[in-house]
Amino acid sequence: MMLIEENIVPDAALPVEAFKAHLHMGSGFDEGSLQDSVLQSFLRAAIAAVEARTGKVLITRNFSLVLNGWQNAMGQVFPVAPIAAVDAVTLMDRLGQETAVPAESYWLEQDTHRPALKPRSMLLPLLPQDGSVKVTFSAGYAAAFTEIPSDLAQAVLMLAAHYYEFRHETGLSGGCMPFGVSSLIERYKSLRLRAGRA
Repeated sequence: MMLIEENIVPDAALPVEAFKAHLHMGSGFDEGSLQDSVLQSFLRAAIAAVEARTGKVLITRNFSLVLNGWQNAMGQVFPVAPIAAVDAVTLMDRLGQETAVPAESYWLEQDTHRPALKPRSMLLPLLPQDGSVKVTFSAGYAAAFTEIPSDLAQAVLMLAAHYYEFRHETGLSGGCMPFGVSSLIERYKSLRLRAGRA
């Protein structure tokens, strides 16, 4: 499985002014200053970290999911959520020849944590031998940061502030995340259920 982010969060969608207010910065910075680009980098890092921990895409953008085989031909679960739309499903043979799968042959099953691509018939289409399938889709809560869930927005600002405050620190562990941020994002994490005896 390979998940490809086709486009990044645009600069205009980053809450730079809200981040400045969160940091209690003064208003003496020139518009478009170097300081803004530094703050944008911390916001991007915080958004990426929150998305990685929760499996939720905050700002809507386009993705491609490339598979060498369906994990389950009765329904392929997406590795991220929420899914805004499935744009195309394309089969590719080993020579790179592409075949579009008709949109009427599949549908999107929405789910908070595990949305899935479902077949209209019994099974998703058979892949060519030694081939693959590419699913292109858009995912995310909203196009604007102000429209994502407020607890996730607060988690991003808190984590970006943490990165900013400790920007010269090299002794923090790789998995370090402030407790307040972890608490805010906890309910968005996908539960991993194991099969067991009843």
